[in-house]
Amino acid sequence: MTKKRYFFTVLILGSLTALGPFSIDMYLPGFPAIAKSFHTTTAEISLSLSSFFIGLAAGQLLYGPLLDRFGRKRPLYVGLAVYLISSAGCYFCSDINSLIVLRFAQALGACAASVASMTMVRDIFPLNQNAKIFALLILILGASPMIAPTLGGYITEAWGWHLIFVVLGGMALVILLTVIFLLPESYKPNPDYSLKPAPIINSFLTVIKEPQFYTYAFAGAFSFASLFVYVSASPIVFMEVFKVSAKTYGWIFAALSVGFIGASQVNNLLLKRYKSEQIIWVALSTQVVVALLFVIGSWYHWYALGGTIGITFIMLCCVGTVSPNASALSLAPFEHNAGTASALLGAMQLGLGALMTLGIGLFKGGSALPMAGIMETTAVIGMLILAFGSKHIVHKVEVSEHAVVAH
Repeated sequence: MTKKRYFFTVLILGSLTALGPFSIDMYLPGFPAIAKSFHTTTAEISLSLSSFFIGLAAGQLLYGPLLDRFGRKRPLYVGLAVYLISSAGCYFCSDINSLIVLRFAQALGACAASVASMTMVRDIFPLNQNAKIFALLILILGASPMIAPTLGGYITEAWGWHLIFVVLGGMALVILLTVIFLLPESYKPNPDYSLKPAPIINSFLTVIKEPQFYTYAFAGAFSFASLFVYVSASPIVFMEVFKVSAKTYGWIFAALSVGFIGASQVNNLLLKRYKSEQIIWVALSTQVVVALLFVIGSWYHWYALGGTIGITFIMLCCVGTVSPNASALSLAPFEHNAGTASALLGAMQLGLGALMTLGIGLFKGGSALPMAGIMETTAVIGMLILAFGSKHIVHKVEVSEHAVVAH
């Protein structure tokens, strides 16, 4: 693959991965305006965000089998078409119930882009480059929390919230055209792959029974859940506990995103000297220790605003290091059903992340302790899974910058 082809392939796959997060972050500043337009409350508008998350989780399991049966691009075309139609519907809708349904449909479309991009990494690039490519996708993905909310705020203020969905639809259209003309089909359709419920369930069971998959997928998903907890709890911690303004919170959110994104890129340098497996052990162990210090410090009120930002930054660095390596090792054993494995991995990450955020309701009083406690819980569970699961991996497929070894 030429350098030019390599660059455009990574850029297209990164754009596919970022479509869903942009769809979440860009319309958040428009909540009050949407509520006013629909004569309802901001709390009810947030249900459209909940339906989006549900659509993403459900879509993970839907597209995996489709990608393995029909190839990568045809299901992707369908998903992007659904996204375009539902974006147009969001622009024209005039009540909350319609928005909730349309956002669910929009998530199903965005999910096709996410699952296909992860699967095509496994198809297109050598196995020993997968962790590096996943880290590059995270770099592109990182543009969302730093650009989308600000852009959405300017659009809402200047032209109204409806135009946000025009912009999102325009992004999807550009992505669709680049996929059609610049992205090669990476997997031939498999007519022998059955779409009947029983074979699909058996396919998912086959994937999850693979020790290397369930070890690194679950360990990585619990580590990744800390990111969901942070996103859900950070408005409360920074704006209610530490009383910063919404503008200041935006800058804090952007700065902390640099930790997650930057760590994923430092991971590329680490892969030149260490195996993905070694990096995960160190990063997840560090995450457990840092989260414990966060819990103790929050209990004794050691951390002011600066300290809380600093220790959260380190936590997100750990997550950003674990995530690409866990994804690469989880998918490494699969070649013919990589779509199913990728979909199951995504569903696990979204599902566990959403489940862990339920504990955010524990926030009472002026402390970051609930956020720290849930982060420690997820890190410890991930570490235990890694420790016990590794013992059951008989034929390990290792991934590093220099070697692909099955033993």
